[in-house]
Amino acid sequence: MKRTHTCDDLRIEDNSSKVSLIGWAQRIRDHGGKKFIDLRDRSGITQIVFDPDETKKFTDVETFRREFLIQINGIVRPRPDGTINKKHNTGEIEVLVKDFELINKCEVLPFDLDKEDLDVNEDLRLEYRYLDLRRKEMQTSFIRRHKFLKVLRNYFDDLDFIDVETPFLTKSTPEGARDMLVPSRKHEGSFYALPQSPQLFKQLLMVAGFEKYYQIIKCFRDEDSRKDRQLEFTQLDLEMSFIDFEDFRKIMEKSLIEAMKVYDLKVSNEDFSILSYSEAIERFGSDKPDMRIKDFELKNISDIAKSCGFSVFSGVVKNGGLVKGLKVKNGQDLLPRKKIDKLISFCQDNGAKGMAWMKVTGKDEIESSIAKFFSKEELIKINQKLEGEKGDLLFFIADSKNVTNDVLDALRRKLAEDLNLIDKSKNVFTWICDFPLFQYNLDEKRIDAEHSPFTMPNKEAEEFINKNIKTKKDIEIYKDELLKLKGDCYDLVMNGIEICSGALRIYKPELQQKIFEILNLSEEVIERQFGWFIKAYKYGAPYHRGLAFGIDRIIMLLENKSSIREVMAFPKNKVGYCPLTHSPSIVDEVQLKELHIKVDLKKDKK
Repeated sequence: MKRTHTCDDLRIEDNSSKVSLIGWAQRIRDHGGKKFIDLRDRSGITQIVFDPDETKKFTDVETFRREFLIQINGIVRPRPDGTINKKHNTGEIEVLVKDFELINKCEVLPFDLDKEDLDVNEDLRLEYRYLDLRRKEMQTSFIRRHKFLKVLRNYFDDLDFIDVETPFLTKSTPEGARDMLVPSRKHEGSFYALPQSPQLFKQLLMVAGFEKYYQIIKCFRDEDSRKDRQLEFTQLDLEMSFIDFEDFRKIMEKSLIEAMKVYDLKVSNEDFSILSYSEAIERFGSDKPDMRIKDFELKNISDIAKSCGFSVFSGVVKNGGLVKGLKVKNGQDLLPRKKIDKLISFCQDNGAKGMAWMKVTGKDEIESSIAKFFSKEELIKINQKLEGEKGDLLFFIADSKNVTNDVLDALRRKLAEDLNLIDKSKNVFTWICDFPLFQYNLDEKRIDAEHSPFTMPNKEAEEFINKNIKTKKDIEIYKDELLKLKGDCYDLVMNGIEICSGALRIYKPELQQKIFEILNLSEEVIERQFGWFIKAYKYGAPYHRGLAFGIDRIIMLLENKSSIREVMAFPKNKVGYCPLTHSPSIVDEVQLKELHIKVDLKKDKK
């Protein structure tokens, strides 16, 4: 038998046609001695009817169960009056089966594939992922993902970008996360690394004069899994020569505007805004602010707190920390004491030592267990800073700059979710620009790259480095000034989640060498890890910029899922294990010997 139609093709106009279908038995019903089956393939559902007077081998149908794979030959006919199913495109017809072939049986299902809201342990779903992926919800999601990527490919193809594949087996270089290493059989004791991104190769393509490059590629990072992170992930990676940020930004925005039409979303350039890194941190405590949350901003009261009598606040400021507050309008009606206590615990779970709070009981009137430690004038200033009114609650975190901002960002998001302050009808995009070029690594007492070691300093930062950094001693002398420098880099945030990151790349060999030295890389390390790369810049390298879109994260947001595992075909679970293939797994000793590897594990770990 040859399939003539899919299970979504047939209409009332096909009445009396002879057809052949193949599909899985989604539902089986017995009415008056006849068997009715909803036959499903990827396209949809057609109702088929087995009649003992019309169907050959009818008795075999008695053994059929859900998800049996069946091929049938039959005649299209209208459904009887009152039985039309408007939920399906094929709902006006059914197929009377003349003969059939059972292609494959199906064992008892581990969970119900017909449920839209599937409440099943995730590991069980991942163990039987091939069944999970049969569900209409999952297949629809992956079809939309395919179409989304197709639009992006066509968009960049039309702009003369060239799709170029870059190596998976490459050199280990520091890019912010642990590399996934692959041992070499022929080069004893040496390892390839799977790419965290195609960063250096795409920059070399710019040196090679390709001018416009893109690639949809798998990348690998040995990091702990989160809801928006996997060990392997997909990104749309691209690079362009000879373009400034404004023109580059417009091209990137247009790509998303076009691709989101797949989801029937009307996005325009007005939905994209720009914030500096410093403004985002100051107002929202995060470089990934959710801009759907309105009128819910953080206020810095460190200037007031530094001389107050509350030692928790004043001590933090004296030690270089930060005191910031957040106002909840009408919070006294919305948040009873029990909920406030839970919020205090929430802040502690996110790294804070505690959370202070105050009630606004009238014009410049404050009630709080800590109010006695402040002068009347200080309380008035705090309330004015937070623009408090009668009935409002004021929450405060005092800690190091990072902890204060991180905790208040988490608190802001939680309160907005709990109090329905997020406009989820919108998709809001925010470019975060002017990141610091460097950050200070307290654990290792050295300067690190904030974005990446290949980010071009802005004009003022480049001039400062060229003028003042001549020797290693200068790096220590000008440490504070270096930490204030900005890079020409940017992230794009969608609904509070980073969906892409990029920068103008360093394209001058002398400057790249100097940046490596500021990052405390020795001459030997620079030459061993990056000598080949810096050498390429000595052959007329153009200025170029690029970014990478996190495809899994974008699709997760568009599909309204809480985890990227929902939009990846075969993901690992939350601890990086695959219940389907049982990987990672132990390999044979012979393989290890060929790779010159000895595994040293305790017996209870084997």
